[in-house]
Amino acid sequence: MLQKAVRPLWFLVGLLSLSLGAAGAVLPLLPTTPFVLLSAFAFARSSNRLHGWLIQHAFFGPLIENWQRYGAIDRRTKRLSLAVMALTPIISWFMGAPSWALAAQIAVLSCSATFIATRPEGGLDNENR
Repeated sequence: MLQKAVRPLWFLVGLLSLSLGAAGAVLPLLPTTPFVLLSAFAFARSSNRLHGWLIQHAFFGPLIENWQRYGAIDRRTKRLSLAVMALTPIISWFMGAPSWALAAQIAVLSCSATFIATRPEGGLDNENR
């Protein structure tokens, strides 16, 4: 009975995290991969249809599979993420962002960059070379 009551909550978590992950694909401060992984986790507990769609998705599917199979972020994604994270505070500074916003960006992006940089680079991208 509790399982049925919790299922809609997992569904909402999946939708919210997928929305944030999609936004993160185009917004530099918001990471994509952690939100997509959370979406896959939540949809596995709430919606077989959406979980299957996410796993088969051309953009998000390989991120999830690399993480599930290897605990890894492929080299291309890792390099692109780190480059965008390095450029974001510079762009914000040129745009005149207040110093508190720059400090917040640098703190959040430093933590995210450390996590990404310390993940293994194995995965589908490296198998296909």
